Amino acid sequence: MNSNISRVVAGVAIVVVAIVLLIVLKDSGSNTDSSKPGAVTTITVEGGKPVGGVAELTYSRGEQVRFEVESDTGDEIHIHGYDLMEDVEAGGSVSFSFPATIEGVFEVELEGRKEQIAQLTVNP
Repeated sequence: MNSNISRVVAGVAIVVVAIVLLIVLKDSGSNTDSSKPGAVTTITVEGGKPVGGVAELTYSRGEQVRFEVESDTGDEIHIHGYDLMEDVEAGGSVSFSFPATIEGVFEVELEGRKEQIAQLTVNP
């Protein structure tokens, strides 16, 4: 009987460890945290609006800003303050990568729709 209880406890422990590893590996595999060096945040636009609301992108001066926009809506993506613009086709994506040289808070928007999709903050 004691042997059966030990097996059950060991089985439950293995399941718990597997679930924890799955959660940890899933989180570390998603490149959505702009605070991690080299991470690329993906902003998804559906129906002309950012899925999940306005994305928060935070960097320190001197870091490389990197993000991607996937959109079902064609428009121009404009990063105010840095005056960077890229066209995205409906169903397409566009990537941005540039050094954070200007401190402040900047709007990233679908220019034609005047829809903010991200807020870029560059700290000193």
